[in-house]
Amino acid sequence: MPERLSLDEVSKEKGKRKFVTVVSDIDRGSLLEVINSHKSDEIIEVLQAQPQDIRENVKEVSVDMWGGFQKVIKEIFPNALIVIDRFHVMKLVNKALNKIRLLLDLKGLKNRYLLLKNGEDLTETEKQDLKELLNNSPCLSIAYELKEELRDIYETSTTVKMGRRRLQKWLVMARLMFGQTAKTLEKHIQAICHYFLNKTTSGVMEGINNKIKLIIRQSYGFKNFSLLREKLLACLFK
Repeated sequence: MPERLSLDEVSKEKGKRKFVTVVSDIDRGSLLEVINSHKSDEIIEVLQAQPQDIRENVKEVSVDMWGGFQKVIKEIFPNALIVIDRFHVMKLVNKALNKIRLLLDLKGLKNRYLLLKNGEDLTETEKQDLKELLNNSPCLSIAYELKEELRDIYETSTTVKMGRRRLQKWLVMARLMFGQTAKTLEKHIQAICHYFLNKTTSGVMEGINNKIKLIIRQSYGFKNFSLLREKLLACLFK
C-alpha cells in the first residue's frame, strides 16, 4: 500500500525517443510497474487495473512538469498531491542560466561548471574564479544569485506557506532574467510548493532510472517489451 510514488519516463533504446513509463515507490525504493507508453491515456488505462483501495491510499506523487503526468495523477490517484520534483525545477533554472552564459559568449566547460555547481560546494579557488567571472558581467551575476536564492528557498523553507511566499517574491526578479522559464514555474507554483510539505522528491526514481539504463545496456536490448518489463521488475521490485 504505497503512499508516495514517482512517475517518470525512460528511453527503451539509447538515442531514440522510444519511451516507457516507470512507476516507483519512493519510500521503499522499489520499481512497481513499467508501461509501454508515454501517452497519458494509455498510462491511465494500465494503472486503472490496480485495485481502487491501493490507488486511493497514495498521498503524494512526484513528477516533472509534463502535463500528461498530472492528468494521470488526477484520474488514477484521487487523494494524491501532485509534487513537482525539485531536481527538475533546478534543472530548468540551470538551463536558463547557462543560456545567458552562452549569450554573453562566456564559453568553456570551466565557466559552465562554476555557474552550475552549488555555491556552498565550491572550493576556495573555485569561489575566487567564480567571483572574477561574475565581476565581468553584472547580468550574469544577477542570474547566478537568483539560482542560488532558489536553492536556498528549497533548503530553508519549512512550510508550504513560507515556501510559496518566498517563491512568489523570487519570481518577480526571475521573470526579468529567465523569461519563459519563470513563466513555466509560475504556472506550476502550487505543485512546486507541495514539496515543502514533506520534502518529497524523485531522487529514488533517478537512481532506479540509472539502474534501468544499465540493465538495458548490459542486456544488449530486448526482443520485446514483455521481456524488458519482466527483467526490470525481477531486478528492481522489492
